[in-house]
Amino acid sequence: MSKAQTTRSNILLQAFGLIYRQGYQATSIDDIIAKTEVTKGAFFYHFKNKEEMGLAIVNEIMYTGLIPYMKDILDRPGNVRVNLYQMMENLLHSDVFFNVEYGCPAVNLIDEMAPLNKSFHQALSRIMKQWHEAIAAAIVRAQRNGQLTDAHRPGHLATYIIASYSGIRNTGKIMGKAAYAAFLDEYEKFLNQLT
Repeated sequence: MSKAQTTRSNILLQAFGLIYRQGYQATSIDDIIAKTEVTKGAFFYHFKNKEEMGLAIVNEIMYTGLIPYMKDILDRPGNVRVNLYQMMENLLHSDVFFNVEYGCPAVNLIDEMAPLNKSFHQALSRIMKQWHEAIAAAIVRAQRNGQLTDAHRPGHLATYIIASYSGIRNTGKIMGKAAYAAFLDEYEKFLNQLT
């Protein structure tokens, strides 16, 4: 990796951390420059403005980190209920970077920026669309191999699961990890009741 690529990557990673903890709108370019210890010129060499940098975070860090990870779990052979549970449990407990009090970076940006900025809305929609499609595809496969009946609408079930994840990540900001444990207990029961 060249020095320029390393600098750009460092800016994105440090800005991602700041935005995760403070929110996008509360994080200034000066905050990012102070955290990364790059010059303003170096920042603007890589990004024409804060929005371009924010979209790079969504597309290059969030999308590339989340979607392949989700698809890997959801594409595993075996019981779809186990895979859907494992996906959720991993999202809530396995990522050491995420802190319960800050929630999910993608959900936070959706809440903060999707209603305000068309470019953010489109970039974040891409993440949600791919995740939704991966869950729905896993459900379709489960229906084809007899694990689930056709009574379930894959797209609707995918929406329900994603909405549940978004809700528990926000609930966890207030109620802490105990909320995750309670949620996972009921989520597992829900999955096991699917016919």
